[in-house]
Amino acid sequence: MRLTILIFLFTLVCLGISAQQITCSPTDKQAFENKTIEIDGLLEKDFGTTLVAIGKTFIGIPYVAKTLEIGETESLVVNLHGLDCTTFVENVLAFGLLLKEGKSDFDSFTDILETIRYKDGRLDGYGSRLHYFSEWISNNEQKGLLKEITAEIGGIEVNKEINFMGTHRELYPFLKDDENFDKIRATEKALKERTFCYLPQDDIKANEHLIKPGDIIALATSIDGLDVTHTGIATREKDGRIHLLHASTGSMEVEVTKLPLADYLKKIKKNMGIMVARPF
Repeated sequence: MRLTILIFLFTLVCLGISAQQITCSPTDKQAFENKTIEIDGLLEKDFGTTLVAIGKTFIGIPYVAKTLEIGETESLVVNLHGLDCTTFVENVLAFGLLLKEGKSDFDSFTDILETIRYKDGRLDGYGSRLHYFSEWISNNEQKGLLKEITAEIGGIEVNKEINFMGTHRELYPFLKDDENFDKIRATEKALKERTFCYLPQDDIKANEHLIKPGDIIALATSIDGLDVTHTGIATREKDGRIHLLHASTGSMEVEVTKLPLADYLKKIKKNMGIMVARPF
């Protein structure tokens, strides 16, 4: 029987406020326990260094798309044996914050993961998930978890309509539900009132000395309706250059890019540049 069939649901009551529904397989629960042991001792004074060290413990984990699209209703999915680019970043940040808080229990981890993944830190259906990464950055900045620094390192503003999900409803099974669809359209309407900032691809090499290890890198795109197509974590490698630590759709696993980030991006069609956020 396949592992996916073994996925089970269990409910935790969050201080009498609302039920937190979690989807986690026994394998992933064990993976969490193993990871807390593996990262013990990785906490550094520089939080970015900590995040890179934690991120590299995931190297070799398979890339798996749509790991959060499970069941018929939104739940907090804990999946450590298959990661997409966003869940890789979320899990690394969650384990980093767990380590920083001096905790190692599963309840604390899921609380942190929920805080990172959902608007204002609260799971309230599919529409509450931070689907667009520019909103993921801004909402987590409001929570005090990170700071967007794109403008500080030479970024420019762009006014672009972000509506890919709403205009491609058929690609998202959860959007068959009208309530979910209406919430996504409301999110897109709000995003229409904002601009976002990106560092142009041709300017990255000259400004990469301003990027620090552990910074979250989001790849801005010219694709209609989208803000970001991929994300990962900055790491400075032996060549002295910034590379990308990420769940790769090329190698289909977590890896560090062989090429420096500035060169790696030149091979990605429709890439405009990057957004950069620095976790605290």
